[in-house]
Amino acid sequence: MNNRMRGYCYLAAAMALVGSTVAASKIIGTGLPPFTATALRFAIALPCFALLMALTGARLPRLERRDWLLLAVQAIAGSVGYTALLIAGLQRASAVDGGIILGTLPLVSAAIAILLLGERPGKATLAAIIAAAFGVWLMMRHSAGQGGARSLAGNALILGAVLCEGLFILLNKRLRQPVAPLALSTLMTGFGLAFSAVASVAEAPWNLDLPAPAVAAVAYYALVPTVGGFLLWYAGAARVNGAEAALFTALAPVSAVALAAGLLGESLAPAQLAGMACVLGAVLMLGGSGLRSRGRRLRAGPAAAGEQAPSGPSRG
Repeated sequence: MNNRMRGYCYLAAAMALVGSTVAASKIIGTGLPPFTATALRFAIALPCFALLMALTGARLPRLERRDWLLLAVQAIAGSVGYTALLIAGLQRASAVDGGIILGTLPLVSAAIAILLLGERPGKATLAAIIAAAFGVWLMMRHSAGQGGARSLAGNALILGAVLCEGLFILLNKRLRQPVAPLALSTLMTGFGLAFSAVASVAEAPWNLDLPAPAVAAVAYYALVPTVGGFLLWYAGAARVNGAEAALFTALAPVSAVALAAGLLGESLAPAQLAGMACVLGAVLMLGGSGLRSRGRRLRAGPAAAGEQAPSGPSRG
C-alpha cells in the first residue's frame, strides 16, 4: 500500500469514528444529562492529550490575551456547546436524523463564512448549500410527521450543535497566532472540562445514578473518536492534500446513519435516504469545487497553491 492510499485509509477510519459519536451520544442521552456527560468525556480525554503532548515534546503556545479569549469562546461553542447540544438533541430525535444533520457541517461552515466574514461564494458553493438545505428540509419534514414537535425540537438542537462547530471553525480563523492541532485539542479539552463542570452543577450530578451503558459510551466517545480520531485524521492529512482530505468528511454521516440502523435498530425512511443523498451530494460538490480551485492555483504557480489540511476531529 503506497503512502497516499494509507492516508486515505486513515482519513476514512477517522471519519467513521466521528460518525460513531452520534450513536454514542444517543446511548449517553438515555442515562446521563448533557453537561455531566460532557464534563465526564473531557475528564477522560484530557490526560490522554496531556500524555501525547509529553511524548511528542509539544508545548502550549504563548498567546496574546485576545487569542486566549477566542480560545475560551471556541471551547464554549465547539467543545461544550457541540457535545451538550448533540446529546440533548438525540434525547428527542432519532440517530438517523442526527447523522444526516451532522453531514451538513462543511456547508454550514461555508454559509457562516459567507454571512459573517463576507466571503464571496462561487456558484458551486451556493448550489451545494441549497442542496444540503433541501436535504435537511426533506428529513425534518419526515420527522414532523413521525415524531411531532419533540422530534423537531431534537433536530433543532442537533442543528444548533453543528452551528456551534461551524463557529469554532470560524473563530479558529480569527486567531492571530495559529495553534498546532495537538496543543489546540489539549486546550479545548481543558477549557471544555472547566466550563462543562461548572454547567453540570445545575444537573446535580452527585445525585445521579451512573448507568453502565451510558458511562461506557462516554468513555468510548472520549478515547476512540476524540483521541483516536485525532491521531488518525492528522496521520491521514499528512499524506494527502487538503482538498482531498476534505472529501472524506462525507463519510461521517454515512457512518452515523449506518450505525443508527445497524447498532441501534432505527429504521430508514425513503425521505431520510433522500435527505442524506442530498447532503452527501452537496458535500462532494463542495469538495469537487475545492479540488478544481486547487488545480487552478497549481497552474498559476507553486506559491498560489499553498494550503493547509482542513480541521478534522482536532478538538473533539
